Amino acid sequence: MIHLSIDRFEGDYAVCENSGGEMSDILICLLPKGIKEGDIVALHDDGHYEFDIAETERRRKEIIDLQNKLFEE
Repeated sequence: MIHLSIDRFEGDYAVCENSGGEMSDILICLLPKGIKEGDIVALHDDGHYEFDIAETERRRKEIIDLQNKLFEE
């Protein structure tokens, strides 16, 4: 399973970033309905995409914690 972050939408495509920083374009129609920028999707071995709520929340919390730490110093 590979996790992809939705960076932005361009036309019929979602521009996604994998954990290695590589970007790829995925047809929006292949992604779960309601997906938005910043969400994390999991690409499963069988080729289907699934919104990973837990990973999205974990990463958002990590970013907020980092921002808070920077502003405390």
